[in-house]
Amino acid sequence: MQISNLFVAGGVVMWPLLGFSLLAVALIIERVLFWIRITNRQNSVVKEVLKLYRSDNVVGALDKLQQNTDLPIARIFLAALELEEPTPEEFRLALESEAQAEIPLLKRFQNIFDTIIGLAPLLGLLGTVLGLIASFASLNIGDVGGTTTVGVTAGISEALVSTASGLVVAIFTLLFANTFRGLYQRQLARIQEYGGQLELLYRRRYERRGDR
Repeated sequence: MQISNLFVAGGVVMWPLLGFSLLAVALIIERVLFWIRITNRQNSVVKEVLKLYRSDNVVGALDKLQQNTDLPIARIFLAALELEEPTPEEFRLALESEAQAEIPLLKRFQNIFDTIIGLAPLLGLLGTVLGLIASFASLNIGDVGGTTTVGVTAGISEALVSTASGLVVAIFTLLFANTFRGLYQRQLARIQEYGGQLELLYRRRYERRGDR
């Protein structure tokens, strides 16, 4: 069945389903590029920053972070390292508050994905119901087995196209939405891990400064 025939068979709900599918594809592409950029660079940048900071090269660590401010973990580290002689508690709070500020960026578009996943099957079901209503409205009881009944049968089969289309859009979006949710949870774990390492290094540095 050609695309144009699918739209005719599915009825009016095929247009919002098309809009949902195009929106989902656009947002999925944006998220894929976002996560590729993070996963390809983040580990090497963080390891180098921690190495520089461990060797007391604070300026070098700050320069490296400034060069990678498009990474969430770099912005989190900068929020703490740019403070002027904070206490360990202030340093930890700066890391935590900036990490919280980065969460909406990491979870971006998740609500839209959830809306598409929920509404697409319902729109497909609505298309089926509307198709059945139209089919039975054209049914002539006195013409059972005739041309009208054949048309009703064809209308019922065509109405199911909208349900199938809605399910396809929802399943496709759900697959990527769950993938992005897993990446988000993994990113939070890494932020906590790397942030804890930086906090430990700062505490040691702060204690050495206090012993002098």
